[in-house]
Amino acid sequence: MLLFSTLLEINDTMTKDSFIQLVLEWNQGSPHEENIIQGIEWNGERNVRYGTETLWLAIEEYRNENIIAVRYEKTAADGVVWDTDYVMNFNDMRMSIQLDRSYLEEALVVDPTFSTPHFITLLIEHGYLKDDGILPMLRKPIFIKADNVDLLTDVINSTSRYRLPVVYISKTYYGEDPVNIWKLSGRLKGVAHVLVEEGTWLNGRIRQQCDDKNEFNGAIGVYFPNSAYGHKKYLYRAYDGIDAVLSEKVIRSVIQYCNAQMMDKLYTWQGVNNALLRDRLSMRGAELLAAESEKNRVVAEADELIESVDEDIQKLKKQVEELTHANEILTYENQGLRSKMSSTDNMPILYLGEEEEFFQDEIKAMLLDALEQALPNYASGTRRRAVLEDIIKSNNCKRRANDRSEQLKNSLRGYKTMSGSMKRTLQDMGFVITEEGKHYKFIYYGDGRYMATLAKTPSDNRSGMNIALEIIKDMF
Repeated sequence: MLLFSTLLEINDTMTKDSFIQLVLEWNQGSPHEENIIQGIEWNGERNVRYGTETLWLAIEEYRNENIIAVRYEKTAADGVVWDTDYVMNFNDMRMSIQLDRSYLEEALVVDPTFSTPHFITLLIEHGYLKDDGILPMLRKPIFIKADNVDLLTDVINSTSRYRLPVVYISKTYYGEDPVNIWKLSGRLKGVAHVLVEEGTWLNGRIRQQCDDKNEFNGAIGVYFPNSAYGHKKYLYRAYDGIDAVLSEKVIRSVIQYCNAQMMDKLYTWQGVNNALLRDRLSMRGAELLAAESEKNRVVAEADELIESVDEDIQKLKKQVEELTHANEILTYENQGLRSKMSSTDNMPILYLGEEEEFFQDEIKAMLLDALEQALPNYASGTRRRAVLEDIIKSNNCKRRANDRSEQLKNSLRGYKTMSGSMKRTLQDMGFVITEEGKHYKFIYYGDGRYMATLAKTPSDNRSGMNIALEIIKDMF
């Protein structure tokens, strides 16, 4: 199961020896003792393996294509196999990094603590990563200021494109960052550029230069190099935990984009080993032809050589067939998983739609309420009732509908005029209040689909309660 895949441009300063030394530095410097392979003494070998059956690191050189491939594999106590592959092509000066694990259904969901590999940090610190156009490869954000606004607007207007996705983070209405920009930049190192608005005072200029297509008021935009993949915008909502929610949405979209990119076989561990086997097979075939041409002169010697070579060829052919079959299976699996991953979210049973939550757990609470209301439709002991009761029991969350309903009714009970305290209470509940002639207009969280009106001078004492009941029915 492919967890992470990327292709990086490397500077000419990296040599084959420095690449291998950096991989060994990555392993030997791991903060997790159980991941360190003991007893590594590298003496310049290009084809070598270290470790045990359950924890090992192997290096293979494919001289014909000037490639060095490295695989690090760990088999956990539960039998799950973790593979980390680094493949460096010194002809193209490109490096692929792939993380893989044994297939499990839960691996389809991006780990909320996922961060790109620490090896990318080592590449950045050693200065091996090539700049992406005019953007350097960093593990920290780039701030958009008055003197570099064009850097952002050229991306939004599609006049500039880069190899990697560009993440733009706008300031909130109060001039704050909607997420932890330093943490997000570190987790996306090597796979995306993070641009951050310096202050809200830039909003007017940015909107003018890109015809109001930019994100603002805390919204985050992800601009992908491939125009066919589109541009994703994530809106900011002011509730507890929005930082983590927005960060995970951005990280998920970038990682899924990286994993969806097709990788040439010679940038994979299996592909390099398959090519090595094919070359060895070709070489052995040439030896067979040479042996056959000598057959008339030294029949006995040639027969012995042919028998040996033929046995080797059969073994190599079998290995090639097995590897080719394995590669085909992995290719079909990854194609199916890419389409599944492009729509997956953090809910294990149901997928979220396009509706944005107005406050934390709003949608989840609505679903649980609907399930509870449906329970009486099924008799006790039926399969449907057992499944619904199990889902309700396993998905507890704070349901605020009743509390919010009581709060709304208390505010509008006996309504005669809109006091300052009443207006603040309604605004705290998410209503945008405007005046139109003889009426107040209530818009729920600024969404024009959910609107109610209230006369400034009510006709009777029940006007406020009637409006409250109407709002509860339509919006809560």
